[in-house]
Amino acid sequence: MTTLVTGGAGYIGSHMVRYLQEQGRAVVVLDDLSTGHRWAVPDGLLEVADLTDRAAVEAVFARYDIEAVIHFAASSLVGESRRLPLAYYENNVGGTLNLVHACLKRGVERFVFSSTAAVYGEPGVDLIAEDQALHPINPYGATKAACERLLMDVGIPHVSLRYFNAAGAAPDAQLGECHEPETHLIPRVLQAASGRGDEITVFGEDYPTPDGTCVRDYIHVQDLVQAHALALDYLESGGGSRAFNCGYGRGYSVRDVIDACSQVTGRTIPVSYGPRREGDPPRLVADGSALRQMMGWEPAYDDLETIVADAWRWEQALASKQP
Repeated sequence: MTTLVTGGAGYIGSHMVRYLQEQGRAVVVLDDLSTGHRWAVPDGLLEVADLTDRAAVEAVFARYDIEAVIHFAASSLVGESRRLPLAYYENNVGGTLNLVHACLKRGVERFVFSSTAAVYGEPGVDLIAEDQALHPINPYGATKAACERLLMDVGIPHVSLRYFNAAGAAPDAQLGECHEPETHLIPRVLQAASGRGDEITVFGEDYPTPDGTCVRDYIHVQDLVQAHALALDYLESGGGSRAFNCGYGRGYSVRDVIDACSQVTGRTIPVSYGPRREGDPPRLVADGSALRQMMGWEPAYDDLETIVADAWRWEQALASKQP
């Protein structure tokens, strides 16, 4: 029996594939390689297909005895979603719809969905729990909320995992973030430290936070993929469909991250300051207690310096490959 990982050539998906293989699970990856990388997928596992092509999706299901799906594949840039809302609905909702059709047709009854804290919008609370009302403020968050509702409405046993800020890399520096362009804070700061990137612009110094910059809950990618594996176990044991937050319950500001990167690398980070960006909430920190209590999730990398150190080893590996 096989677990299908959509988006398995991407950042989190490739770590997930590796983790599942270490558990002894059979895996197949469906990815269109629009943002993922062929080199990130072990030989023999990759099916290149677009989720918006229903026939191609159903053909993958016909070739494998798929018992479970972990669905990462999606467009995920907030700013881009504002410029291209229709494309986000077509890709994120349309692609998920095709995947759900195939699952229903083949009797797949375990579905783990990669959701996001963006479904909450700007909740204005210190710790965000799963019962917080969903008020997404951009098309990216809205499409993820729509997919959560789709899964609930059709009745496939599922878990939706609402990520906060995924970060870090495999401790052995064999996998990590490799976006083009890079938009996430920690790898951008480390690129500036290594000389592969420009100075870091801090957007806003006047937020109602301890140092005036935005606060976020950063979760190591290894702890995140462990949560997905636990979600599969939870569904296999008959757990009911629901959403869980994936975060540590501890926030770090933009300045905290820059300081941690400077300490880990031993280098000065070039920084400039700009105005706030539209739609940036001052604070997004998870109440992740349900995941711990109901699934026994025990993070092993719950430390900003550890996250940064693993990401720095990966950045050094990438930098060493450049001419």
